[in-house]
Amino acid sequence: MEPWSEELLPYAIAGFVLSFILAFGVGANDVANSFGTSVGSGVLTLRNACIIATIFEVLGAILIGYKVSDTVRKGILDVSLYENNEKELMLGSLAALGGSAVWNLVATFFKLPISGTHTIVGATVGFSLCARGFNGVNWITFGKIVASWFVSPVLSGIMSGALYMLLNKLILKKEKPLEPGLRILPFIYGITLLVNVFSIVHDGPAVLKFDQIPWWGSVIIAVAIGFITSLFIQLVVVPRMRKTVRAALAKEVTKQESEVKFTFDSADNSRSSTPPSRELSVIEKSVTPTTYTFNNSSETNGYIPAESKSNNLLTANLESGCPSQAFGMTNNSSQVPLVSSSKVKVVSMEKLTDKKDGDDTDSLEIKKLFSFLQILTATFGSFAHGGNDVSNAIGPLIALWAIYTEGSVAQSTPSPVYLLLYGGLGISVGLWVWGRRVIKTIGEDLTKVTPSSGFTIEIGSACTVLLASKVGLPISTTHCKVGSVVFVGWAKSSRQGVDWKLFRNIVIAWVVTVPLTAGLSALLMLILKIAFL
Repeated sequence: MEPWSEELLPYAIAGFVLSFILAFGVGANDVANSFGTSVGSGVLTLRNACIIATIFEVLGAILIGYKVSDTVRKGILDVSLYENNEKELMLGSLAALGGSAVWNLVATFFKLPISGTHTIVGATVGFSLCARGFNGVNWITFGKIVASWFVSPVLSGIMSGALYMLLNKLILKKEKPLEPGLRILPFIYGITLLVNVFSIVHDGPAVLKFDQIPWWGSVIIAVAIGFITSLFIQLVVVPRMRKTVRAALAKEVTKQESEVKFTFDSADNSRSSTPPSRELSVIEKSVTPTTYTFNNSSETNGYIPAESKSNNLLTANLESGCPSQAFGMTNNSSQVPLVSSSKVKVVSMEKLTDKKDGDDTDSLEIKKLFSFLQILTATFGSFAHGGNDVSNAIGPLIALWAIYTEGSVAQSTPSPVYLLLYGGLGISVGLWVWGRRVIKTIGEDLTKVTPSSGFTIEIGSACTVLLASKVGLPISTTHCKVGSVVFVGWAKSSRQGVDWKLFRNIVIAWVVTVPLTAGLSALLMLILKIAFL
């Protein structure tokens, strides 16, 4: 068929529309994988997460998205079977886009983080089965992709879990974690930048001439940038962060000390709206008016002394209903101020700390050390996601466009940058409009995420995704992130750290995704064949 054929133009236009809808669904569902933990731990607002994600999703799509796009559009199918049947292959691509888009939007509505990779691979297999039967699918490539779906969450989870346990031993469990954290900080930043730079430079996009750089050149560039970054962090960032964290600690201690006081809830102040400090244990006890003698004079008007010898003694004896013992008083005690005993609220002092017993929140030092680092690794993950999952939205669109412009099913031209950009923008729109739904599931509902655990989740899953992108394997970023969240949550708090019921629902959604999208795509393909062929 002739290139730029007017007969094929409507199919190309329909492909642009459907691919944008699919990109919207991928952005609403899958981009939550990148910034869900950052929003859940509180280091980023939803608005700031969307801004950063928009920039780096698009950059990832442009710089490293071409490899996986090629696998999606040509690796799964045996395109030679469609020789001289270009229109049929274009209709198949439309069916794949439509079936995948429907399930992405439905899953996002129910706040389930599904795999965009699953949807497009299942949909591609579905239309091919309808059009060419079992001969139309490259089952070896499909088998590798399916195997990666099971390997990726385990690999990502092991990487994140091991890193969390290492940080837990080296930093988090230390009585004073600031200095150990500052010592390891340059190394962490250096490694993060090293891996990210290598993923871009090694066999990178031809438009930037990175494909001409040998592998050893890529290693040298990545190591050099990682080393320079580590040096900058050590000489500039560490001293400033040490000063900032110590100032924040001093301020926090002063604030908490001012809150350690006795509060009395009498008839005059019972309507006070000031809540007790969240760090303080509050015990309320009504006290029956009792006669006391101070300096040989009796008081029977419901007043009791305001001081005690011991908070523990005070609490124990109030519980027993013995106010005179509670306050350590006898009839010969010296004169002390009196307060109304209609109701006494006793506030016991606890150790000044940023943690509560049984809580798995980070201390103030850990929050300061890991907050920006988590943002950096989330950005790293967003870049990786743009490189891997943009293919889910625009792989079939690139196939449509290549057939339209070349007039052949061979699709010999590389993935055009402007189509990768188009997919990245569609993903970003979906994130802004609907992304908050799945962000809540990933960042808050599945397990409690803190800056330190969020960092390990981000770096482990992002490394796994980038590795897959470089070899052209469309693994699931959703599987990687959920695997990391579950492994780290389990490492932190054993079985109690993960909402296993929610995890079960997510796994069920994963299992039904491929057959469901394959069925939808096959149905659409059947309808399109009847209508247009």
